[in-house]
Amino acid sequence: MRPIVFVLIQAINLYMYLLIASAIMSWLVAFNVVNTRNQFVGMIADFLYRITEPVLRPIRERLPNLGGLDVSPLVVFFGLWIVQLYIVEYIYPNVP
Repeated sequence: MRPIVFVLIQAINLYMYLLIASAIMSWLVAFNVVNTRNQFVGMIADFLYRITEPVLRPIRERLPNLGGLDVSPLVVFFGLWIVQLYIVEYIYPNVP
């Protein structure tokens, strides 16, 4: 059972890194630093969008409009961080 919990913790870590990468990519595209017409950049941007958007969309719908500021990645990041802390502190030590 312990390896399953470890894999869950690592999956949460990976998704948190993907959220950070998605936010940075959206900034780079918004400030016209990278060109999404480049095939490689477009594939990376599309992958990050498809991975993170199903989680971010419901959060965006519930948050108030803050103009051009999107805080939904922060909300999801801190939510995952709290879940990960709970798993590490309370579940992982008690799993046989």
